[in-house]
Amino acid sequence: MRSKDSTLAAEPRRASDRIRDLGNRLFGSTPSRISITLFFLVIVLCSLLLMLPIASKSGHPPALSQASFTATSAVTVTGLTTLTTATQWTFFGQLVILFGVQIGGLGTLTMTSLLSMALGRKLGLKTKLFAQEGLSITSKQGKLGEVGSLLRVVVLTSASIEAAIAGIVMLRLMTLGESLPEALWHGVFYGISSFNNAGFTPHSDGLVPYGNDWWILLPLCAGVWFGSLGFPVILVIRMFGLRVRHWNLNARITVFGSIALVIGGTLLWGLAEWDNDATIGDENPVQRILHSFFASVMTRSGGFNLVDMDQLHPITKLLTDLLMFVGGGSASTAGGVKITTMAVIFIAIIAEARGDQHVIAFHRTIPDTVLRIAISVVMMSATIVVLGTAVLMLISQASLDEILFEVISAYATCGLSVGLSAELPASGLYVLSVLMFIGRLGTITVATGLALRTRSRLYKYPEERPIIG
Repeated sequence: MRSKDSTLAAEPRRASDRIRDLGNRLFGSTPSRISITLFFLVIVLCSLLLMLPIASKSGHPPALSQASFTATSAVTVTGLTTLTTATQWTFFGQLVILFGVQIGGLGTLTMTSLLSMALGRKLGLKTKLFAQEGLSITSKQGKLGEVGSLLRVVVLTSASIEAAIAGIVMLRLMTLGESLPEALWHGVFYGISSFNNAGFTPHSDGLVPYGNDWWILLPLCAGVWFGSLGFPVILVIRMFGLRVRHWNLNARITVFGSIALVIGGTLLWGLAEWDNDATIGDENPVQRILHSFFASVMTRSGGFNLVDMDQLHPITKLLTDLLMFVGGGSASTAGGVKITTMAVIFIAIIAEARGDQHVIAFHRTIPDTVLRIAISVVMMSATIVVLGTAVLMLISQASLDEILFEVISAYATCGLSVGLSAELPASGLYVLSVLMFIGRLGTITVATGLALRTRSRLYKYPEERPIIG
């Protein structure tokens, strides 16, 4: 028979167990819930750190709306800012921004798994499953027991690319007159910001002074492009090199789609802005091509810019909107609805026009469920963009094309701006912050949720074809 004291001691344990079970149900049942919770907590942490007097050069903390907007932009690797990074934030403040960028780019699931290993703890089965799903690792790329090794490969690969970019940029900045400590910090900043497709710059005037410097622009383009491919594709390339016949379908669609978008974007952007004296019209032909190539790479999620985006021709803004909406590869540091999503829909349209029974790409049949998920992601994303545009139209008196540009840039986590973000009131900044948060996690969560939801029926209704078109 238990004593009264033992019964009283058991009550708190049962209460704590209930609280722990409730937390597991709310936040630990799926990778999507863990991602949303941890991303939100990291944003809150970065916002609080940016509110400290030590983070601002003036010694006075910024408004909560501006601090939370900057933190959200960093963690969602967007790059939209209302405050100039170089003039507003101290070294500590910029370090907080880089911390948010690195966490957001690498992924909270990956980071928590790595911290767990760093503390000497073995990855549990549940953690391995979450990490495997978070990195979109297939059975061909690695077995479940090898997820820890694959996580290390991801981090080492990311760090190597960032270090290479940082080294090149640092050496170039030193030749341009910067001291070693200053050039080293700027190099590290650009390395992390470019690979994670963040678009933050440590210089007050951004990259404009280096608009014709190939030794700075091309490494940044390389960092953004590799980061936009996605870790699953990088792992495939690391395993099989350039032996394309061994690549899986996701890697082929992502790489070839990225190349097509970069080439097509360069041609169209260059043609649209060739004679625009407010952007690239005053440059020589070689520099115009370089600027067009740089813009084509950055509009897909990089966020760096060499020209005033507000001075673009309307047709160029529309092209930029489309490229930002598409974005980069799945499970990458880039945003947008992803290349594979748009590619699957495009391939399905071609198959329907030809009268094919199945959707086929690279001698592989794409399941109908994948097509339905792709259509759902695009339609949900378009709906969010429309709703965000409508809300900002009620808040701001800006024109429709400016609001649409800013909304797509926020939702696609691109970071390019026509200057509207700096003019919005606090309510407008919160709207853009929500769009950035949804854009970073929303499409992943929706795609994962739809892929895991299956309903089996023991019966089938008769088929009937409604009139389409």
